Amino acid sequence: MTTVQTPRQSAQTDPPTARPPLWDRRFTLYFTARAVSLVGDAMMPVAAALAVGPLYGISGVGLMLGTWTGTFVLLVLFGGVFADRVGARRMMVGADLVRVLTQGVLAAAFFAGTPPFWLLVAMAAVAGAAVAMFQPGVNGMVPLVAREPQRANATLKVADALAQLLGPALAGLLIVLTGAGTVYAIDAGTFALSALCLGLIRFGPAGAQGPAGTAGPAVSATAGKGSSLRRDLRQGWREFRSRTWMWAVILIWVFYGILLFGPMVPLSSSLIGSRLGPNAYGLAVSFLGVGTVLGGLLALRLRPARPLAAGATALVLFAVLPLCVALGAALPVLLAGHVVGGGAWAFWSVMWATSVQTHTPPEVLNRVTAYELAGSVSGIALGQILAGPATELASPDTLLLVSAGTCLAGCAVLLAIPAIRTLRRIAPTGGGAPGGI
Repeated sequence: MTTVQTPRQSAQTDPPTARPPLWDRRFTLYFTARAVSLVGDAMMPVAAALAVGPLYGISGVGLMLGTWTGTFVLLVLFGGVFADRVGARRMMVGADLVRVLTQGVLAAAFFAGTPPFWLLVAMAAVAGAAVAMFQPGVNGMVPLVAREPQRANATLKVADALAQLLGPALAGLLIVLTGAGTVYAIDAGTFALSALCLGLIRFGPAGAQGPAGTAGPAVSATAGKGSSLRRDLRQGWREFRSRTWMWAVILIWVFYGILLFGPMVPLSSSLIGSRLGPNAYGLAVSFLGVGTVLGGLLALRLRPARPLAAGATALVLFAVLPLCVALGAALPVLLAGHVVGGGAWAFWSVMWATSVQTHTPPEVLNRVTAYELAGSVSGIALGQILAGPATELASPDTLLLVSAGTCLAGCAVLLAIPAIRTLRRIAPTGGGAPGGI
């Protein structure tokens, strides 16, 4: 794989005729795997809010989500090391199969009646561990299956957006018509199909594949024989901390997780559901997906010279989302706010993922991704767990006003840090994935 690694190269505009094809067999399989599992994932917050919430309240939803997220944070660093050692694709397939089991167990429990809370928490912990093994490879796989990471990331973000559009509405409808068991059963099926598609991806002999041709960005020489787990973790940490723009963003994301992203689902689902009904919450999350589609499509067309500065500027608009929920906006305004928030989030996400992928050496990309994931998600876990207890100190709408203020303050800090504001885009050079795409 040929990837330019110099972070300070000036941005270039790629001639349209020079762009390599995106939709070859590798990317199509990868896209299918991600798209189908994302639909299942998009159903889960609504399932938790509408199925678990009535049984165990806001604290129950927050604790279940927090357990999932906390387990992920504890184990994701090891997931990054294992992805570099044995191959990202192999780890992702194994993680998908574990989640087939966890979601299948929950489906059976809901079909049988009211699942005990300990089972919900236990399956959330196992699923969180599986995602910790899966997620570091998501970033590492993109440069392997596509020569132009921003186009691939934007396309995958559109798939994520469509999942957010269809998944929540489908989950709300299925819970009303058939119960939560059907939602969890469908989720298990999406992971099975994802594992199949990932297993069918093949890399050529030209390099950038893991042991036995199973995947990863050319497994690092330091992650092979004679390498220790501690040494691999230290190398990933050195690569992570050497990039000021990266650790600075993640530090901000810890506060975002605690005050913005973490409490968003438990608080929003409670406020919208109590005021407009449970179907309104599913509809609002679907409109968030509409915005994410638009943001992803915009990221397909725009190639800003300073991607993180452009992304942080767009992210200011995300504050509209918690603000309209907190102020009790009418349904049309609420849905419009979710569209705006989704678009802002999608554009930032593409700029961030592309920056990480193009400014990080491929042999350590999975480990660096694990560190940035552990940092950014750790705050979310704490925010989810504290969402219920926080309502004893302040009303949910007041807490969401704090979330909106946090969003604006964080964007100001992002733009104030020179390493973030001045980071330049690395233009693709036509190298691409192994074997040619």
